[in-house]
Amino acid sequence: MRPHTRSRLQSFLFYIPFALPLWKAMTGGGRAVADMRRTYKLSHLLEGEVAADPLAQFEKWFGEAVKAEVLEPNAMTLATAGADGRPSARTVLLKGWDARGFVFYTNYESRKGAELAANPHASLLFTWLPLERQIEIRGAVERVTRAETEDYFYKRPIDSQLGAWASPQSRVLAGREDLERRIEALMVEHRGRAVPVPPHWGGYRVTPVSIEFWQGRPSRLHDRLRYTRRPDGSWQLERLAP
Repeated sequence: MRPHTRSRLQSFLFYIPFALPLWKAMTGGGRAVADMRRTYKLSHLLEGEVAADPLAQFEKWFGEAVKAEVLEPNAMTLATAGADGRPSARTVLLKGWDARGFVFYTNYESRKGAELAANPHASLLFTWLPLERQIEIRGAVERVTRAETEDYFYKRPIDSQLGAWASPQSRVLAGREDLERRIEALMVEHRGRAVPVPPHWGGYRVTPVSIEFWQGRPSRLHDRLRYTRRPDGSWQLERLAP
């Protein structure tokens, strides 16, 4: 069956109760990537129901993600771009937020560190699929103070502290064994002693200029509310088309 004919038939069967699931089961349809979709209908997002301050709204949604036991609710995609404008993205962990912004920690000599040095702007994306929600945060990036870095570093497990020294992040390794040898040597070197904070490791703070809240809705007509920071520090709330 030609693709366009198959698509038209599926559209027709959509209006007949139980016909589309039965047809897919009989033909093996639904397994192709193009057929993978679901209807979002858990909740909605209305202007009159959100907080005036996006940080308060973030705290509310984050708390609900934790309560729902979403896996790694503080995991977020960090998107950066270097001076050449070429983007890159990876998952990092949020380690704190307040009125100043959202904080994560990493190796300053990594690819993301080099890109942030050349272009200190980034986007953060939280994706909580069980709640059919996303939050995108865009803003300028700066390093946190050394005192903040040291305070967080000594809250990490000792293995993670040593890992910050052992891994030349984003650099090519000869093999896994190379990394494991580095860790073993560091464990011997620092046995019974405090591990100093690496000078090339620390935190970044993303100071938001916009925060968008996304709630999945049926028929891909999702709710998107964006807060944009005004010059006086207040926030403007707008609805975006899905």
